[in-house]
Amino acid sequence: MDLPLVVGVDGSEPSLRAVDWAADEAALSALPLRVVYASLWERYEGGALAADLGRPPEQVLAEDIVDRAARRARTRRPDLKVSAEVLPDEPEYALVREGRQAAALVVGTRGRSGIAELLLGSVSLTAAAHADCPVIVLRDAHDKQASHGVHGRVVVGVGEDGTESPAVHFALDEARRRGVPLDAVRAWRCPAHETTDHPLMAGEPDRMLEKRAVEALEGALRDVPEDVDVHRRTVEGHARKVLVDASHRADLLVVGAKRRHGHFGLQLGRVAHAVLHHSACPVAVVPQRV
Repeated sequence: MDLPLVVGVDGSEPSLRAVDWAADEAALSALPLRVVYASLWERYEGGALAADLGRPPEQVLAEDIVDRAARRARTRRPDLKVSAEVLPDEPEYALVREGRQAAALVVGTRGRSGIAELLLGSVSLTAAAHADCPVIVLRDAHDKQASHGVHGRVVVGVGEDGTESPAVHFALDEARRRGVPLDAVRAWRCPAHETTDHPLMAGEPDRMLEKRAVEALEGALRDVPEDVDVHRRTVEGHARKVLVDASHRADLLVVGAKRRHGHFGLQLGRVAHAVLHHSACPVAVVPQRV
């Protein structure tokens, strides 16, 4: 049985727009959609007290939130299989747990807390940093469409090790499903201490580092399927700035995040952290166990 695409909602307009995107994505991937809302009303009220009171307002609100989101998904994609559930837990923990049995998670950047536009909410950040599956984070600036994007391309950031990665595979699949090109980008920089003023050596460190970037790109894309049009680009500059710039011309930006066994805290890396905060398009964070 196919694992579902899971979208987290909280009743806010940004989360309902995330439902639109998730419904399109689930339809593209031929996956069922699972809508979840995390609420602690039952934990605080208690089952016995809830039975005495009938249906507490908190329960009514929680059920209304997931029902409204599920109806919205079915209206947008009538053929989509949609399920919905209220989860008795904190949103951060609930979504990470859902990710253990999900093809991917979809979350918005903001909810009821009204966090500033350039900041990422704690729920989105925690999910992206800890989930076992890819996490797609939607910022408020994008067009809310997965199936008919404005730019007609997917971008993936390629790491320095030059090996095939889950992020590259995910990006290839996304580009194939959309029928759009994939831009594979490898950023590189020439550290100041490697420059030289000798006229015979001028530019040599740059050429060597760019050559390594090209090799890393080719290594990561050695088994590209013939049905995906891949554009390879090496760009001099900080990876986070290069990818944020690329996000302005993309419908989806894909980055990897290494997960080290036994490590705690946010396992994102500086590049993934930066693009999650500043990308102009949705960002897919794909975990890689190391």
